[in-house]
Amino acid sequence: MTSAAFDLRTIGAGLSFAGALDDVSAALDASTAVVISAPPGTGKTTLVPPLLASRTEGRVIVTQPRRVAARAAARRLAQLDGSPLGSRVGFTVRGERAASGETRVEFVTAGVLLRRMLGDPGLDGVDAVVIDEVHERALETDLLLGLLGEVRELRDDLTLVAMSATLDAARIAAVISGTDAPAPIVEHTVPAHPLTELWSPGTGPRLDERGVTRGFLDHVARTAAAAARDLIREDGSADVLVFAPGAREVSEIARRLHDEARGFDVRELHGRLPAAEQDAVIRGRRASDPPRIVVTTSLAESSLTVPGVRLVVDSGLARFPQRDAARGMSGLVTAGASRASAVQRAGRATRQGPGTVIRCLDERTFAAAPARPAPEIATADLVDAALVLACWGAPGGAGLRLLDPLPADALADAQGVLHDLGAIDDDGRVTAEGRALARIPVDPRLARALLEGSGVVGSRLAAETVALLSGDLRVPDGDVAAAITALRNGRGPDARRWEQEASRLQCFLADAPARGTIDDVGLVIALAFPSRIARRVERTAEGATFLLASGTRAGVGGPLAGAEWLAVADVARATGRVAAGSGAVIRAAASITEDQVDRAAAALITDRVEADLDGARVSARRERRVGAIVRATAPVRPTATEGHDAVRRALQARGLAVFTWSEQADQLRRRLALLHRVLGAPWPDVSDAALLAGIDDWLGPEVDALAAGTPTAKVELAPALRRLLPWPAAAEFDALAPERLEVPSGSRIRIDYPPHDDPDARPVVAVKLQECFGWAETPRLADGRVPVLFHLLSPAGRPLAVTGDLASFWSGPYAQVRAEMRGRYPKHPWPEDPWQAAPTRHAKNRAEREARGAAGPDLQPKRE
Repeated sequence: MTSAAFDLRTIGAGLSFAGALDDVSAALDASTAVVISAPPGTGKTTLVPPLLASRTEGRVIVTQPRRVAARAAARRLAQLDGSPLGSRVGFTVRGERAASGETRVEFVTAGVLLRRMLGDPGLDGVDAVVIDEVHERALETDLLLGLLGEVRELRDDLTLVAMSATLDAARIAAVISGTDAPAPIVEHTVPAHPLTELWSPGTGPRLDERGVTRGFLDHVARTAAAAARDLIREDGSADVLVFAPGAREVSEIARRLHDEARGFDVRELHGRLPAAEQDAVIRGRRASDPPRIVVTTSLAESSLTVPGVRLVVDSGLARFPQRDAARGMSGLVTAGASRASAVQRAGRATRQGPGTVIRCLDERTFAAAPARPAPEIATADLVDAALVLACWGAPGGAGLRLLDPLPADALADAQGVLHDLGAIDDDGRVTAEGRALARIPVDPRLARALLEGSGVVGSRLAAETVALLSGDLRVPDGDVAAAITALRNGRGPDARRWEQEASRLQCFLADAPARGTIDDVGLVIALAFPSRIARRVERTAEGATFLLASGTRAGVGGPLAGAEWLAVADVARATGRVAAGSGAVIRAAASITEDQVDRAAAALITDRVEADLDGARVSARRERRVGAIVRATAPVRPTATEGHDAVRRALQARGLAVFTWSEQADQLRRRLALLHRVLGAPWPDVSDAALLAGIDDWLGPEVDALAAGTPTAKVELAPALRRLLPWPAAAEFDALAPERLEVPSGSRIRIDYPPHDDPDARPVVAVKLQECFGWAETPRLADGRVPVLFHLLSPAGRPLAVTGDLASFWSGPYAQVRAEMRGRYPKHPWPEDPWQAAPTRHAKNRAEREARGAAGPDLQPKRE
């Protein structure tokens, strides 16, 4: 034990996890990787870091998923240790640091440690890392587990502890051990205080196309106010915790509670609040203070404790990142919370004694919720993660032990973005530009806008714009420029935090003079997201619809609807009037000029001739585009090369359906398909895939004709298909797969071959029954391998029987057919013995005359 040991007895007084410290020490004696599972509020976050510090000489780093949790944990431990915050115990979060050279335990967010490891992969001076709240499966936490696993392969003295209230301990232990043997697991359980569950579903929907409905927010506020009044009558020292999905809903519910719950101290708790206000909520209240109703996001779900809570009111909703692969966008979506999250929220009411949870939904909806939230790695945008991995030397996570692999599609999209930024090369390795972007603690696209934009509009405006977009700040009406103007004037609760963040980002830049004005905010956004440059395509009473360069359409209301061009920073899936059927809504943007478009999106700008097989013939037009946005177009005459390219693109996109298949061409294809299926080589494959793959082998002249302007309707495919006939075997084609079959009456009946893509169907001959009298041997095609299926018809051409065995038909079913048909068709022959009857295609009289003519000349005089 070092001379700087913490007094664990004093720190652990009253904390149940103090009883598990011996088990933790034993596990650390056996392994440098340990998994700890203990319920919230037991003290593991407070006790494990000083225990590790007492066993080592170096620093202990403890990660938290949120800034407020890191600050609160550091402040709590420093208080229990009796040392000033920033000395033996400190913290570092984005934009704020309280630590020094003597700090032994440092609480940080996972993102801070990731960035620190890129500059110091060996974690020099650090002897232990604690990854807290692993169960939340935050993306940065998952990445840390993988990176730290590699560090421990080089540093066998580095201790790694993974902690959580609820986690798949065995799975975590297998990942962090670094060996075939899993890491030891320390589980600490405590008797649970009783929890009373109540259900209070609203009368209307919780969500609509605009998000959480006003009616449901009213319901949550009324439920919380009524329950709080009842609780205070029972226990005047108890507080209420209300869970809402996001900061906007927190503010809306709090505003309603100020009217509904007079006499209560209504507080908000979310990531947008200033640090001082967050910390004040976590510190609790004095006995003389009025009872509190704290309205919070998932911030208070597990990573920090709000003291004094005996009642939880749960909206049952959560907000989480979601990538929309189809539209190439990512953002936060609101949906029902998982059952695991609901259990965590309810547990906040039983930290100090019996508690109650009121869930604002019914039991059926709760039972249908997902068991646990999806890992962020499976749903989030991966651009920042992909850059971290490239800088680490593990592109795409190659070689790392991760709890879950990065989804291939999302990873490919992220690497494509990084490649376009110049951050990685063709092999996925990081470039010097990529390392420069990674040093700035914002999304790589915003980092690029910060660096490049500062030279165009000045360092201050670039930093202000990026600070707004990266800081989870409100953007009224989605207008970023107007929001920056308001923040500059000090309006709104976010102004000070935004100004500090802008100053911090400006420190990453060389001081550049202020060349730009507020009208250049859109240019900075466009430098970050060139594929989101958008042009208005429709104006409605509710707003306007814009087409983004990526090809996505999105709606916007308010002042931005009047702009011709926008640079879009945030676009998300949505429905409703503003989305105007586009399926998406613009949440943050600024207007932009066409000159600024040219400057920001040079890589997306094209000026070329686009030819297309449009309808019946090839047409061409000269188009100036920004990605999917057509800026100008004019018809032109296509060149031969352009025409050929247009035909080939149409064939790739629409297949052979671009042509009108004549009956002759279709039958020829069917005959070839039968021979290929039955006999194989050298008879060609005429499936769609094979024909499209071999266009040059059979359709060359026709493609030339189409490219020159011939309409598709005038292209006959039968001659083209005959080019596929194999020589010399082609000489046998008509014998192996004849067009027609001669029947006993002398008629030549067309053979209906099965479709080219139906391997089970047989060739069919539809013929009048009388034409086949006496025919015993069923004919076969394809060198005797495929029997013909006969559809025997009535004199009127209606089906009477289907048979593939003529001999069996004459000997059996024919008698029944004769009995039913002879009265209906008395003028046609229905002999008792079809074997001896002469086949004919005519009625009885003509058939008899033909029979007599066959026997000798008719000597009877003919009537004129």
